[in-house]
Amino acid sequence: MSQRAQVPDVTHRLVDVPDGRIHLVEQGTGPLVLLVHGFPESWYSWRHQLPALAAAGFRAVAIDVRGYGRSSKPRDIEAYRMLAHVADNVGVVRALGEETATVIGHDWGSTIAANTALLRPDVFTAVGLLSVPYAPRGGFRPTDAFSLMGGPEEFYVSYFQRPGRAEAEIERDVRGWLAGFYAVLSGDAVPPADGGDPHFVPVGGKLSDRFPDAAAPSWLSEADLDVYADEFERTGLTGALNRYRNMDRDWADLAAWDGAPITQPSLFIGGALDASTTWLADAIAAYPTTLPGLVSSHILEGCGHWVQQERADEVSRLLTDWLRALPARARS
Repeated sequence: MSQRAQVPDVTHRLVDVPDGRIHLVEQGTGPLVLLVHGFPESWYSWRHQLPALAAAGFRAVAIDVRGYGRSSKPRDIEAYRMLAHVADNVGVVRALGEETATVIGHDWGSTIAANTALLRPDVFTAVGLLSVPYAPRGGFRPTDAFSLMGGPEEFYVSYFQRPGRAEAEIERDVRGWLAGFYAVLSGDAVPPADGGDPHFVPVGGKLSDRFPDAAAPSWLSEADLDVYADEFERTGLTGALNRYRNMDRDWADLAAWDGAPITQPSLFIGGALDASTTWLADAIAAYPTTLPGLVSSHILEGCGHWVQQERADEVSRLLTDWLRALPARARS
């Protein structure tokens, strides 16, 4: 990691969890706040929030989700099902000597955080969701629903399903692919030249066919991009992509929680230009039913998918204000 990309005053640790080990980075003391990243990122996506939360009086802990970074990377695809991620989060809390925590996630991390709070309300007393809204488990098998999207083109989640297929595209040029993926989902993204949607793969093409030719987005320095690229050059992308390959298993595993609300105090932050926010507008509208403990919901104008990096200071402020306002029982 280059000197410019280092995050000062943080502690790196590997902790044992029931099914392996999790790498985490922590800063600060106080009530525990667990930060869970999305695809294709790492603990480093929380580099701006770690010092902000620590300064506000919290013990901020950002993990590498299983399959990423220095955390365990099981061989079996089934090892990346949602129940395993929930167990990892509980294991991290226990390994840190705590009984309870607030969990905050972005992208896939948002879905992991939501299900962690849903399944273990005894441990996770509040939940923050970034970019991807909470939508309870419903009646359609996920891969069946995705197959109906896009007409002749292929939805990116469907494209990720077959082991090795997306890896073959990405691992030819990890750094270039990451730069394009981050850029095309940013708030200042340049529309694809063919006018198509970057979430869909053109017939006979690749997902990256609609990435911009320019460098990484303005919110990501070359040194920051190096951090992500170096990690994925070392680990490959299979562990990260295996999360997508368990969506039908999750649907089966979570049948008992069909339609279930999350009742703990919660917060949502999304980007106005993020497809996760616009496509799932109905899920946000349903929050009075699905997130009855919602404290605040924020849609950031002009912001894309990578909210805590695109709008680092604003998101850090929203998070710290929310955390400070939580009832004492939800912060201890």
